[in-house]
Amino acid sequence: MKKILVLCTGNSCRSQIAEGYLKHFAGDKAAVYSAGVETHGVNPRAIQTMQEDGIDISMHTSNHIDEYRNIDFDFVITVCDNAKERCPYFPSGAKKFHHNFPDPAKKTGTAEEILQAFRDVRQMIKEYCRQFVAAQILQ
Repeated sequence: MKKILVLCTGNSCRSQIAEGYLKHFAGDKAAVYSAGVETHGVNPRAIQTMQEDGIDISMHTSNHIDEYRNIDFDFVITVCDNAKERCPYFPSGAKKFHHNFPDPAKKTGTAEEILQAFRDVRQMIKEYCRQFVAAQILQ
């Protein structure tokens, strides 16, 4: 079983969404974790938009990267530039991947505009995760 770590700044939104989709697409072929270089709690809008797509991340927790120092990951995926720049060295042979997704939590506007930003980013992350699992896990 492959071990995947998804990293973001606060482990509140993008990494949580990616964890949900990677688990969904990989099934029992991968153990998926997410963490941040900080912890900000799981964003309620991330939970809501994932529920709209049939994936429940309401029981996820916001974890700090230090909690996973002793796991020998096969893959480390950073989902924002800040996490990529601040990602600590992992003494393993983990393959590193990076995609800078926009941060929907920084969107301003009406409640509907903000929710739409979450939906847009969710869709980007969903496609990325689908492709990642097809190419790296199920191949």
